[in-house]
Amino acid sequence: MAAGVKAAELRELSDEELVSRLREAKAELFNLRVQRATGQLDNHRRLQVVRKDIAKIYTIMRERELGLSVAPDEVTA
Repeated sequence: MAAGVKAAELRELSDEELVSRLREAKAELFNLRVQRATGQLDNHRRLQVVRKDIAKIYTIMRERELGLSVAPDEVTA
């Protein structure tokens, strides 16, 4: 079962950690696409899950940019 990350879990991360997660997810997506092109991909659902995770990360980053939510380190300040 390919399970993605929850939005609440991502909201608890700092901006730097979000960027790091985004890089990791994009690298995984690239690797999955290469596997699909070469016929080595076993779990096709993982592609969709990783794409949705990337979208969630971008959404949370945009919310913070617009001031709709704040990073956890900004709440304590």
